[in-house]
Amino acid sequence: MRVVLFSTKPYDRQSFLEANSSHGHVLTFLESRLGADTSGLAAGFLAVCPFVNDHVDAPVIQALARQGTKLVALRSAGFNHVDLQAAHDAGMTVVRVPAYSPYSVAEHTVALILALNRKTYRAYARVRDGNFALEGLLGFDLHGRTVGVIGTGRIGTALVRIMRGFGCRVLAMDIVENPDCKAAGAVYASLPDLFRESDIVTLHCPLTPETHHLISRDALNRMKRGVMLINTSRGGLVDTRAVIAGLKSGAIGYVGLDVYEEEGDLFFQDLSAQVMQDDVFARLLTFPNVLVTGHQAFFTAEAVRNIAETTLRNISAFERGEPAVNEVVLSHVR
Repeated sequence: MRVVLFSTKPYDRQSFLEANSSHGHVLTFLESRLGADTSGLAAGFLAVCPFVNDHVDAPVIQALARQGTKLVALRSAGFNHVDLQAAHDAGMTVVRVPAYSPYSVAEHTVALILALNRKTYRAYARVRDGNFALEGLLGFDLHGRTVGVIGTGRIGTALVRIMRGFGCRVLAMDIVENPDCKAAGAVYASLPDLFRESDIVTLHCPLTPETHHLISRDALNRMKRGVMLINTSRGGLVDTRAVIAGLKSGAIGYVGLDVYEEEGDLFFQDLSAQVMQDDVFARLLTFPNVLVTGHQAFFTAEAVRNIAETTLRNISAFERGEPAVNEVVLSHVR
């Protein structure tokens, strides 16, 4: 099958070409992001393969359908950037990669927690400047602290196991309780109780209309003063302006983000020679207790390999007319 991949980097090309040796698809790699102005590049391709910041809204879906595209093969777990109703109306199948490596994201979450707590990034910069003073680097023991995990799928459950290993008490919240998460030692609680009792709140749920700005000004007001907030899921879960207000007032003690609600114009590219145009993001970076990484939580060798292999298996199954095991349907957002 002829497949065009949008928003690709050299590591995408390498992983997909290696995985494709057992599938035999004809792959075209584009650096361009999929959107209304680039959808024409997919003409003649039965399948398109977008990434997390590509725009697969109704106009794009309709343009792709007119050009003969039948399959949208997401190389991500999230699908909030796809208009599923439009895809359904166009008779287009949407598939995803639901589990590439829960450990990669869970472990990056812990990296953010530890770096923020022990001020590792500040200590590194100091020592490189010959400054070995400890003032301003005071942390706290994770042992005995309460961690609130919102979203208890594979990633959330992997994180529960890690934090329990640190000796933390773990509260969990999800619309459906995961028995594996409970077996790992988490106690399910209501969202208000989780907010009230947690020293660390970490997000691992999908972005849907119901979870958009889950972390709002009201939610922050219900948390412990000085709470640590971590988001390695989707940027839209967090109201960034509310977080900035919380940082200014001292209500939030630490923020670790691997995602940002307006990251589409920032992440996955080198902007170091340009003036930052996003004033909200620029303000966020001025706080000494904020640590931001550029959507790299997924980025391990194992995860990249699994993404390529699962995506190509999805495409091969579609080509053979087999049921789409990883299909995204409208019921997933209703």
